[in-house]
Amino acid sequence: MTVTHHVRVHASSENLVREDQLAWKIAEVAVDQVEVEQPVVDMIINRIIDNASVAAASLTRAPIVAARAQAFSHPVSTGGAGANLFGTPLDRRTSPEWAAWANGVAVRELDYHDTFLAAEYSHPGDNIPPTLAVAQHTGKDGRALVRGIATGYEIQMDLVRAICLHKHKIDHVAHLGPSAAAGIGTLLGLDVETIYQAVGQALHTTTATRQSRKGEISTWKAHAPAFAGKMAVEAVDRAMRGQTSPAPIYEGEDGVIAWMLDGKDAAYEVPLPAAGEPKRAILDSYTKEHSAEYQAQAWIDLARKLGTANPALRDPANIASIVLHTSHHTHYVIGSGANDPQKYDPTASRETLDHSIPYIFAVALQDGGWHHVDSYTPERAGRADTVALWHKITTAEDAEWTRRYHSEDPDEKAFGGRVEIRLTDGSTVVDEIAVADAHPLGARPFARENYIAKFRLLAEPVLEAAEIERFLELVQRLPELTAAEVAELSIVAKPGLLDDAAAPAGLF
Repeated sequence: MTVTHHVRVHASSENLVREDQLAWKIAEVAVDQVEVEQPVVDMIINRIIDNASVAAASLTRAPIVAARAQAFSHPVSTGGAGANLFGTPLDRRTSPEWAAWANGVAVRELDYHDTFLAAEYSHPGDNIPPTLAVAQHTGKDGRALVRGIATGYEIQMDLVRAICLHKHKIDHVAHLGPSAAAGIGTLLGLDVETIYQAVGQALHTTTATRQSRKGEISTWKAHAPAFAGKMAVEAVDRAMRGQTSPAPIYEGEDGVIAWMLDGKDAAYEVPLPAAGEPKRAILDSYTKEHSAEYQAQAWIDLARKLGTANPALRDPANIASIVLHTSHHTHYVIGSGANDPQKYDPTASRETLDHSIPYIFAVALQDGGWHHVDSYTPERAGRADTVALWHKITTAEDAEWTRRYHSEDPDEKAFGGRVEIRLTDGSTVVDEIAVADAHPLGARPFARENYIAKFRLLAEPVLEAAEIERFLELVQRLPELTAAEVAELSIVAKPGLLDDAAAPAGLF
């Protein structure tokens, strides 16, 4: 059973009591001792594998090298054993907030892990790095880790269902700070008061604008959720020491809703599990088969199908125009409706190309697939025939696809659209796709074997065969793991692969 909480702005004179505040309701969900159901446990294992996959593929990329160097500039903090960083030896550790930072960047760099889209956007797998880091630092076992991750997913996804941030150009990680703080609270078995304070502090410190995902997209795109995870760890630490947070953080007359979101007359209906109700939200999320923005997943699948079936579509000389009729979000965020010239610039950054559906559709159409590295190289983006085809592709908002995008019915919720290709000979090709092939309702839904295959594909270039098997054996026993085994729930790169001595120098 779900309880829907009516959340609105309150004047200070109304004196909204803590028990009626959204942050308190979130904390109550976090302390609920309800058991985690087996399908949820299985999916949590899948997502830990998924995170490790994309982190492995990112180990030598510049943002990860920099974040790792920052983390190892800080010693293990007092009060615990520290936490591991992806790629490095298991006995080399750092403070948990810095492990959350470095591992969070590794997970997000390629934009290649799980997603949930509703009123807002999210990558709920971002909850895993800070929760795992605290579990390792504090010596928690696999069962506690499962409970913490289940809470993180539940809270972030419930906020995403109800509260739109992007409409006000607030970055989606504003829902991640509170969810990660709540998940860590569950992991540690903290009381409602402490989690309430941590949630408020985490939200207060993780609100930022969406310029990180606009125009020339920078390396901060990968750092933003890692920063939210780091702030969540620090917020929990402060709350455990008795420090308080701004309140009511959501509902106050100078709070987040009043001044950053829909304003003083706003109201939201936020669904949260009732007391004793299992946390199942993770089952509504979905991962990526391709390393690209989630709204591009279905379009990649459609493009590779069309290009494989009809190779003539790959040649720009045969194409007069390609129009992708799609949802408001896809059109205005990653489509031509964004009015970002960079989305058609062959010299644009990887992060920008990842958010350009015209580019992605052109490459997938020509190559019959998508590669997390090769599809983004400057040589690939600058190929003359690709640039010519790319510049013939535009997007258009379609009311029906927008409606389906926002539908709460999982059987009709869609992230694709209809393509109309007009050829120079006057003929047309029309096709459509609703969800990605890997989506639970898609042509080839991801199951455990797909997550493992993705891990092997991305890990084999950077991990020894024995290390791949060690990690897979360990993670698939997650609920049974001892604290000592949770401490080894990471991946170690091949000897000599990571040259962190070459990392650029900084302040630390």
